[in-house]
Amino acid sequence: MFITLEGPEGSGKTSVTKILIAELTKRGYDVLFTREPGGTPIAEQIRDIILDKKNTLLDTRAEALLYAASRRQHLKEKVWPALKEGKIVICDRFLDSSLAYQGGARGLGVNEVLNINLFATEGSFPDLTLLFDVDPEIGLRRIRKNRAYEINRLDLEELTFHQKVRETFLELSIKYKDRYRIIDASQELELVANNALKIVLDKLENGCK
Repeated sequence: MFITLEGPEGSGKTSVTKILIAELTKRGYDVLFTREPGGTPIAEQIRDIILDKKNTLLDTRAEALLYAASRRQHLKEKVWPALKEGKIVICDRFLDSSLAYQGGARGLGVNEVLNINLFATEGSFPDLTLLFDVDPEIGLRRIRKNRAYEINRLDLEELTFHQKVRETFLELSIKYKDRYRIIDASQELELVANNALKIVLDKLENGCK
């Protein structure tokens, strides 16, 4: 099963993921965790280009293409082989992030960015997507407080950019309602993690329906 975690900056995905993987492993599931952009050596090199704060001149279309290229390499080299082996793959961000950030917030158009990614992924979609929804003001405040040492290029965008990201994610949750589950990420970490675990276990027990 392929599970992706999505959400605006500062939604707490990373913290929840650690708890989620520990609980699933404890229950005997074979879990592979990975992330985007990145996940493999080549994809991580592309990630460095995308997120480098010095690359303020990076063209928006070039940015979208770089994400798609990184995604393709990641799928080919890591995700698809793991799924073939019967593992549960949990990925921190996937194509929905491109749709929200480049398609929505950058204004390239969701359908246009989707088409780029359909070519890169050969039409692959996750079985389950958890959207950790939080108001951008809360998320950005968390970033400034908890990880100021690793602020990246996207964290430096204006508040309106992040608001558009959230709006697009919520629109995607309607478009892809069969695979999306929304979690209120403004709550305490333990509650958010418990909600995520419950949703994932329910999906695993009922299969990819």
